Amino acid sequence: MHTRIFNIILQALFIICVPLLLITTNVRIILNSAIIYDYGFNKYKIEKYTGIEFEQLQVAGQQIRDYFNNDLNQITINISLHGDNVPNLFNEKEILHMYDVKQLVKMVYLVQLYSAILLSMGCVFILFNPSTNRGILTLKYFSRGGMFTFSLVIAVSVLAIIGFDRLFLFFHLVSFSNELWILDPRHDYLIAMFPQGFFFDCTVAIAFLTLLEGGILSLIPRVIWLVGKK
Repeated sequence: MHTRIFNIILQALFIICVPLLLITTNVRIILNSAIIYDYGFNKYKIEKYTGIEFEQLQVAGQQIRDYFNNDLNQITINISLHGDNVPNLFNEKEILHMYDVKQLVKMVYLVQLYSAILLSMGCVFILFNPSTNRGILTLKYFSRGGMFTFSLVIAVSVLAIIGFDRLFLFFHLVSFSNELWILDPRHDYLIAMFPQGFFFDCTVAIAFLTLLEGGILSLIPRVIWLVGKK
């Protein structure tokens, strides 16, 4: 009886933590990818729209990524614009909003860390399971976590395809307790540099990576079974 309850708790742990780890890891990868930023700058013709040279957009992108990973409270985007040095491209409202975004990023990093720790603990606990097939049991739990991840991302992807505008709005309403995120691309460089289409592309990239990883995890036991059968 106790063993059964123990296994149910372990299985639930994997089903919850696997998608959390995969999604937060992929968010972190995309968030810190210079390739993604450059792709967005090119695709949405940000140089032409803002008047900021592509090389300076790259500098700004790097400073944003640095900000997400340092201990500073205020972001500083120091670039050259039309030949003049700009101490900080962002205005006060954008600076405050970026601070809010950074708190969200920190939360993503913490969820990634804690889910990895919990999964590691789950693997250790399986070692104390009286079952003789501890390795198979571990793969089985990871597989179920992968299947749940795959199903979850498919559901969210359908919602995003049907109405990304509403999903994007809902995300901001839930994530932020103020209206600093409501910016005007005619006056605020932050939203001019990163239009909604950029975030849609990032969402697609995160969903693709997570679906791929979830699919691989879900198929591992079957692949091992087929290999063993041969």
